[in-house]
Amino acid sequence: MEIAESFLRRADDLAPGLVEGFYLQGSVALGDYRPGVSDVDFVAVTSRPPAPELIGRIHRELPRRPRLDGIFVGWDDLRRDPAKLPPGPAVHEGRVLAASDFERNLVTWHVLAQGGVALRGPARPEIYTDWPALAELTRANLASYWRPWVRRLRGGPVGFTGWAVSWTVLGVARLRHTLAAGEVTSKTAAGEFAVARYGREWERIVGEALRLRCGGAARYRNPLRRRADMLAFAERVLAD
Repeated sequence: MEIAESFLRRADDLAPGLVEGFYLQGSVALGDYRPGVSDVDFVAVTSRPPAPELIGRIHRELPRRPRLDGIFVGWDDLRRDPAKLPPGPAVHEGRVLAASDFERNLVTWHVLAQGGVALRGPARPEIYTDWPALAELTRANLASYWRPWVRRLRGGPVGFTGWAVSWTVLGVARLRHTLAAGEVTSKTAAGEFAVARYGREWERIVGEALRLRCGGAARYRNPLRRRADMLAFAERVLAD
């Protein structure tokens, strides 16, 4: 991708030898990148921790879209449990973070191991993975984040935006699909899984969530009906 190539050229100009490996993860690695919608997520392997000022200089000249977000690690970091790593430098939503836990987690490590796209460095670097731990974290996320999120939507006049529909429907479906598949899955694949597992009665709201992300004709005219179906679907998945 051009923005990633621009990053590497800029980094090499400002700090030769700094970036030893550069990998795309997220939607690119999962085969679900959507131009105009998806961010470009990266993991940069560096010879030394880069100063925030340097990261800012590298990113300052890059295009604003698609957004390039990612983390800076060492080769040894990829071989370790990310839960045991200290916070490190990152770029998140265009902001340079000197020390952050952003994307330093098992999901990122597993996506890299599954299909990270190498623009520099070994095609398949040595990466720490632990599926039982990731499955447990996924279940915990369904309980600690998604259950309260759905209760919050149910308890007030919120959840009418397209963002809320796509985030909620594809969010719970993706985690449930990840548990079923035994690997991190994409939002689009999760939507297909949801209809196959839970039945055609949910095809409309799942299709609407995918439409909001990928484009196409609206499945609903009534926002109240759409919100009701979103909540019912999320609760169905959480009950599974």
